[in-house]
Amino acid sequence: MCAWEPTPGGRRRRRPGDPDSQTVEAQNSPSPRMGLRESPYSNRFLGGADAVLRDFLFPSYWLVNQLLALQRTTEEKQEDQRHPRPPYALRALGKGLLLVPLLLLLAPSSLVAFLLWLPLQAVRRPFAYQHTPSQSPPEEWVLPGKAKAFTFISGNLCLLPVGLAKFSNLARTQWRAARIAHKLVQAARRPFSSQHEPSPRGGLQNGFSNPNTKMYGAMEPSPPRSNQSSPRGDADVTLEIPLDEEGKAPGPPSEITALFPSNADFLCLQEVFDRQATSRLRQLLSPCYEHIIYNVGTYGLVGCSALKLLNSGLFLASRYPVLAVKYHCFPNGAGEDAFSAKGLLCAQVQLGASQGQRIVGYLNCTHMHAPEADAEIRFDQLSLGLLWAQLFQDANAQPGDIVAFDIYCGDLNFDNCSSGDELEQGHEIFTVYTDPCRVGPRKDKPWAIGTLMNHLEIYSEAVSTPENMKRTLEQPEGRRKYLVGPIMEDGSPDHSAAWSEGRRIDYILYRDHLGPVELKTAVEKFFFVTQLAACSDHLPVALRLLLTPQPEA
Repeated sequence: MCAWEPTPGGRRRRRPGDPDSQTVEAQNSPSPRMGLRESPYSNRFLGGADAVLRDFLFPSYWLVNQLLALQRTTEEKQEDQRHPRPPYALRALGKGLLLVPLLLLLAPSSLVAFLLWLPLQAVRRPFAYQHTPSQSPPEEWVLPGKAKAFTFISGNLCLLPVGLAKFSNLARTQWRAARIAHKLVQAARRPFSSQHEPSPRGGLQNGFSNPNTKMYGAMEPSPPRSNQSSPRGDADVTLEIPLDEEGKAPGPPSEITALFPSNADFLCLQEVFDRQATSRLRQLLSPCYEHIIYNVGTYGLVGCSALKLLNSGLFLASRYPVLAVKYHCFPNGAGEDAFSAKGLLCAQVQLGASQGQRIVGYLNCTHMHAPEADAEIRFDQLSLGLLWAQLFQDANAQPGDIVAFDIYCGDLNFDNCSSGDELEQGHEIFTVYTDPCRVGPRKDKPWAIGTLMNHLEIYSEAVSTPENMKRTLEQPEGRRKYLVGPIMEDGSPDHSAAWSEGRRIDYILYRDHLGPVELKTAVEKFFFVTQLAACSDHLPVALRLLLTPQPEA
């Protein structure tokens, strides 16, 4: 039974006596360093004890990882076929006979270290923070003033320990982490320009609104804003694209692109589990993203219903100062998912000021329950996420705040095409937040495509490079072969269903907030990114929102 109950308008309230989740918030200060300490521990002694015990545990962790990594990816099987070698079964047996005795030898000392490490988790803050002062911080947005665009990237990177990553047919976790980070840095350093942006399937010229635009979705003017949030819903999304010389729209406001969009402001990443890969990401991204939230989640028996051996895998990078952070662990994980602390990460960022009032944005990043047949678990997690996001905003709002955006994104592990996901497709989150790719339950915009790859095909030549994958997924036959198709209620493939564009399980939702300054929100472009070809089994997605101050009536 979930410890919450719904109230009208998409909000929820706690029941009396509900236990607090494991959360930590920063103070609402213009200086993020005053509000967020970098270490998840309150003093150096606790942090040092954690580091020492992890060092004792590492050899056993490494041995288990190597045992799991004895399974081969399809790429490794192809490599064995190209080069004559001893039979793989014999090689694997030899490694196993070496690794297992070592693991048994270390087991007693590792067990003692583990039992000493568990109590430390009760005093650990469920995230770490990295602040790297930037020589070129983003320009502060001042209102009243000109319009401003913000770009958000969300993606599941599958940066698990290599033994676990191989279950998704991926290996070389450290190499992939470095490659992914380099691609994100290249995009972050590329100034926005129509000359640098990839050729679109359709979209905006120069990345800014054109006075000759056609409106898709809501045709009514936005109502005056107040201090409350404004539910949007499926049919109330405004998309702008420029008209051609004949006054016709050239195409949908989306593109399949081989490059990440340039100069992104926020990265909301999932499955960044491996500690070494996390360090590599932080190191390489820090020159472009001054504020990074990482190592998010609880460990051990703290705050969740089962022993947590992995954190949440959530990772947030921001160009803008982070004012407040809060994390909640989903209490209803089951099966293999119960061993990771999946949950919701909420962050408040400061974007600028208007006549002494803050301009802020909200980011909610999540990774939900994976097993396909567990629709009720995901439905409850959606409800909890909606509750927690609202509670976070209520707790951290200040009178007169101007809320520029409110983003809810991540790997939700359900799509809008499968009969097996019908329960989640009808959730009220889609009446509170807007999904720019969706028309309604079981119906996406014609330009939307799936984001979950057929993991057995990710090394095929047709999708092995960003350019090849882009060309392949632009064709219906390519999407049919290389993207995962609809599923039934038990999680099995639905061969009887008419083919869709694939399972789109990675989302970026947004909603407007009413406030003292009226801001018109328009979707400039939605991106399906192929740049991580052969580095992940998901397509990252990106959203560029344009916020335009409206003149006072």
